[in-house]
Amino acid sequence: MKQYSKRMVIAHWLTLALLVVAWFLGDALDEARHAGDATLVAYIIHALLGDAVLLLTVLRLYFRRKDGTPAPLGTSTMDKIATGIHHLLYTLLIMIPLSGLITVFSSPIWKALSAWDVTQLPKKFVGVPAHEVHGVLVSVLIVIVVVHILGAIKHQFVLKDGLMSRMSLRKPD
Repeated sequence: MKQYSKRMVIAHWLTLALLVVAWFLGDALDEARHAGDATLVAYIIHALLGDAVLLLTVLRLYFRRKDGTPAPLGTSTMDKIATGIHHLLYTLLIMIPLSGLITVFSSPIWKALSAWDVTQLPKKFVGVPAHEVHGVLVSVLIVIVVVHILGAIKHQFVLKDGLMSRMSLRKPD
């Protein structure tokens, strides 16, 4: 079975790692903001993680075009759904960082960062639609990632077709 290119595999797993850290940090920032304990450094790190996810996603799309992808295993309805899930993942991995950037620039966060004054951070995001969109997109991403993982588990343990080996750095046996 043909594997994804090494750089696609690295970008895939690195994106996952960055997403997990960004999600936990974003959740902690939300709680800290309500308690008045948020820090500007945490906002910058969260934004940099989002920027890195966006960059990796763009690179992955470039690598897909240059390196190609393994052929689909089939043409069933489930295979078409899997393709749609992958397209949705890429879309979300672009939209979430962009909505985060829009949130920063359309809210008091930008003023707080520009002045390097933590007291200007908002306790709540009132009147910042981009923040609401960002939160909804993150929730959708979590659901889609769970579906993606369940599909991988099905291939690994039910179908036993070796599909997961395509996203591994190890050479197939």
